[in-house]
Amino acid sequence: MDLGIKGRRAIVCASSKGLGRACAMALAAEGVDVTLTARGAEALAKTAAEIRKLYPGVTVTEVSGDITTPAGREAALKACPDPDILVNNAGGPPPGDFRNWTRDDWIKALDANMLTPIELIKATVDGMMARKFGRIVNITSAAVKAPIEVLGLSNGARAGLTGFVAGVARKTVINNVTINALLPGPFNTDRLRGAVAKAEAEKRGVSIDAMLAERAKLNPAGRFGEPEEFGLACAFLCGAKAGFITGQNILLDGGAFPGTL
Repeated sequence: MDLGIKGRRAIVCASSKGLGRACAMALAAEGVDVTLTARGAEALAKTAAEIRKLYPGVTVTEVSGDITTPAGREAALKACPDPDILVNNAGGPPPGDFRNWTRDDWIKALDANMLTPIELIKATVDGMMARKFGRIVNITSAAVKAPIEVLGLSNGARAGLTGFVAGVARKTVINNVTINALLPGPFNTDRLRGAVAKAEAEKRGVSIDAMLAERAKLNPAGRFGEPEEFGLACAFLCGAKAGFITGQNILLDGGAFPGTL
């Protein structure tokens, strides 16, 4: 399927690895020029080089820095001041017990997973509306629909972003600018093997691989998602013919959420 976005410009945040990388790859496959951001310069350069090799007609720009800081956002916007597509993404805050979290912990979580996407939307959405095309995709979490107790910082920050977007997305779509969220469940990424998985494995006295294999079997799909699947969903939402989809939170979890809505 030709998504009709060849030659468009995209900022894809936190795109050196995992789901962000998959989104950048899928957009580049559609002929979109991509500006990649990440804190790790080495991994970022590796991803950029791979995209250039696979899609030589695509312009790839690397911006090394922390997108959750004003300096990081300024650098990304300087590299791509008028994006047609914005994919918001940032690593989630650490797990823990809410009784131990300080105000600084909460502010850090809000800065990364709520305020950073809002700042980037604010910086780009008017230009998109003026040009009559824009696609904004926020990578949030399945925890927006089914909160995970130990991820309270993430639950709160991402739910706040979801509430904000619910209002704004209904105001921008008249100008062919959509804002949607993709809610990943368990995907086969480095983050899946992170702090939460390590803590659970240690608590149960098993290896991470054994514990994750068991978790994968419990998913209705019998497996974890692959990043490429997520990237293709993102690319579709960014497509020229996806202009009637806005303000939606699309869950990609293999059927793990047990509800009807």
